[in-house]
Amino acid sequence: MSGSVVASLRKRWFLVGLIIAIGCGLAFGQTIVSAAPQLTEIVKPRVITAVILFLMSISLDNQQLRNAFLRPGPVCWAICVNAAIVPLLALAFKPLQLAHDYQIGLMLAASVPCTMAAASVWTRKGGGNDAIALLVTVITNGLCFVITPFWLNWTTPNAVNLTVSDMMTRLLTAVLLPMTLGQLLRLAPRLAESADRHKSSMGVAAQSLILSLVFLSSSKAGLQIVGGTSPAEPIAITVVWISCIAVHILAMTIAVSGARLFRFSREDLIAVAFSSSQKTLPIGVLLAGMIGDSAPFAVFPMLMFHASQLFIDTAVADRFAASKQLAEPI
Repeated sequence: MSGSVVASLRKRWFLVGLIIAIGCGLAFGQTIVSAAPQLTEIVKPRVITAVILFLMSISLDNQQLRNAFLRPGPVCWAICVNAAIVPLLALAFKPLQLAHDYQIGLMLAASVPCTMAAASVWTRKGGGNDAIALLVTVITNGLCFVITPFWLNWTTPNAVNLTVSDMMTRLLTAVLLPMTLGQLLRLAPRLAESADRHKSSMGVAAQSLILSLVFLSSSKAGLQIVGGTSPAEPIAITVVWISCIAVHILAMTIAVSGARLFRFSREDLIAVAFSSSQKTLPIGVLLAGMIGDSAPFAVFPMLMFHASQLFIDTAVADRFAASKQLAEPI
């Protein structure tokens, strides 16, 4: 293998890992669950998410959070796109779906809050203000027990029965507590200095944990493929996957266009691009499981949306980072 190929693989290690995680999960999901049935009980997506957000929080300068609170425009615009525009875009694509499960799954993917970790990781990779991404994460997840049921109950009546107390418990343990703990630990000067020094390593660790989430979700999907019958032909899968990609790209385009119209700074624009268009996987998987037998393949669009956004946004983050180095306009 030539040196240029090795260098390219190292640079794109996350995309390579994403392909492996999804492929192995789908192909060997049944084998994995059969060989280690306790795996999904021991390795909780909620715990992984909490660790990711802790790493992002402790390595985030709290001055950035204060500045984001003082200038709420980018946060408010990103929340508007994530919580309202994305579901409306998905609603426009819903009639195109060729299977009932995929209609529900597409709306499910669009209705959940901002991804709990990837938005901050990719914002940081692109050179943006990750304090904004973290605030959008906290606020959209904090309101998800209202926003998500609203969209699902309106667009997919009787498909999901949400328990508000369970949603709030998961939010508290997976999002608010780890982020608060990370910021509190930064009050100790030595810990803050150490976190800043290892900021890049923490970002790599967060990305690796995201891959583990994708692998676990893919394994569950692979088990469903073996244990059930596909709800439609491959053309239906193609349509819903294209729809997921289209919704994500359109949402990002609208968010960036608005950020330029509002004259946000470059760093804020990058944060808005990712936090407004990304959707969380753990809550989506949770809700898909709550739907149960009425739409067993509703989890597939959620997985498609998440995997697609990671592929697309990795390229977008690289573009943002490269344009900053070359002093090019966004």
